[in-house]
Amino acid sequence: MTKPTKIRRTKKTESVDLYQKVTDRIVEALENGVAPWKKPWRTAGRCAAAGPLPVNALTGKPYSGVNILLLWLAAEEKGYSTDRWVTYRQAQELGGQVRKGETSSEAIICRPFEKQAEDTSGNKLFYPDGKPLMESRAMMKPNFLFNVEQCDGLPDSVAAAPHESPVTEYPGTIDWPTEKRICEIVHMAGVKVAFRLQNRACYARHTDSILMPKAEQFFTHADYFSTLLHEVVHATGHESRLNREGITKPSKTFGDPVYAFEELIAEMGSAFLCAQLGVFGDIQHDSYIKSWLEVLKSDKKALFRACRHSREASEFLLQLDQSAAEAA
Repeated sequence: MTKPTKIRRTKKTESVDLYQKVTDRIVEALENGVAPWKKPWRTAGRCAAAGPLPVNALTGKPYSGVNILLLWLAAEEKGYSTDRWVTYRQAQELGGQVRKGETSSEAIICRPFEKQAEDTSGNKLFYPDGKPLMESRAMMKPNFLFNVEQCDGLPDSVAAAPHESPVTEYPGTIDWPTEKRICEIVHMAGVKVAFRLQNRACYARHTDSILMPKAEQFFTHADYFSTLLHEVVHATGHESRLNREGITKPSKTFGDPVYAFEELIAEMGSAFLCAQLGVFGDIQHDSYIKSWLEVLKSDKKALFRACRHSREASEFLLQLDQSAAEAA
């Protein structure tokens, strides 16, 4: 049975504007030399203490996708020492109040839904058996948030200043349990790792293996494991795992849009992992910024797709970590 072709119509709605608005925000940061996904590394002590990811102070639920980048960026620009956020009404629900004159930081709410497909004349489309042809859509709207530091009267459990992190005292270090978790994730993923005296790390699809410089070539212990996690995120694209085009495509070269997009996925995916695992190292990939900017400027939805792939990769690897813990 041949399925009818889905016909999508372009509408001038706020959701389309939000794709562009969010992309422009990230592009502006990159052009100013700031990669939003490096947030947990630039202020390691704060993030380690306040929590690995931006979180809603009322519900306790972490934000995801592009909202992580937007809120990390907002916290960095405005100098907040915590990544806990609320809406104006949520601050009131908690018994507090946003201070007069404070300005909000913008995140987004994205809710997927299905709608019956239509042709260009507005006629509903159906399968040959009479069933309606449904297509996936997403409803997007802005979500205006305030950091808890912009509020008065919040409970101490919400508003209390975070304690200093041991990472501040011993920068560039990670503890043994964290190192063990990372090694277990790599092992569970089934990726081979080899070490050589060289100046770059890389993932090779044809051998499904990672080639790393020797540990002593890195400035810090955390830099080493941050780089390893970046390459492991690449490995999730293998056809035996998440089957991502940037890895499975036969030929890719530096500067190619698919290559640049895959590097963006790995960059953000490793940042999400580092934040959640407590690894505050750095990876120098400044040479990719020009390519990333070209990808983002040519497609306002590219950032959202990259965030989705990054989330899928990090969740895939963290699930392996959880499975290993349960087995133990």
